[in-house]
Amino acid sequence: MRTLNELDAAGLRAEADALAEVLRDCVLNGASVGFVLPFPHEEARAFWLGLLPSLERRERRLFVMRDGEGAICGTAQLVLGGMPNGRHRAEIAKMLVHSRARRQGVAQALLRHAEQCAREEGRTLIVLDTCTGYQAEPLYLKLGYQVCGTIPDFAAMPDGTLGATTVMYKRLA
Repeated sequence: MRTLNELDAAGLRAEADALAEVLRDCVLNGASVGFVLPFPHEEARAFWLGLLPSLERRERRLFVMRDGEGAICGTAQLVLGGMPNGRHRAEIAKMLVHSRARRQGVAQALLRHAEQCAREEGRTLIVLDTCTGYQAEPLYLKLGYQVCGTIPDFAAMPDGTLGATTVMYKRLA
């Protein structure tokens, strides 16, 4: 049975290696989530540990999904920080699902949980960006996200080629 929970700074420190494995798996399988090949474990771990200050300031919330054995199989972040004129919105960042757990509802559960937490934080708008034409895009559309537009050549894919990004939003009831 899967479980979904939130990690605080101490939890992130304890799970940095497991989170690094999920991130590396996604990048090695072609996900455009900010990194290019080669992508060593140490670089993935450093990314996660770099989030500690924003977690400690409660500007970011980190959610993880664990599989039946307790291993992290997915993660998503809700970014809450921002300027005073943007405190009504939040951003979904680094929605990652390990290849062994894809197409099993992990991303949908993480996203719905992040949306609920955004509502509890008083946010009425949620934004995200996703690699155009990849498997996450239809999921976001299915869950009510609207397309703002597409930016060509926005980011390098893991192999270094440039790819487009679709920017999306959803109003939270």
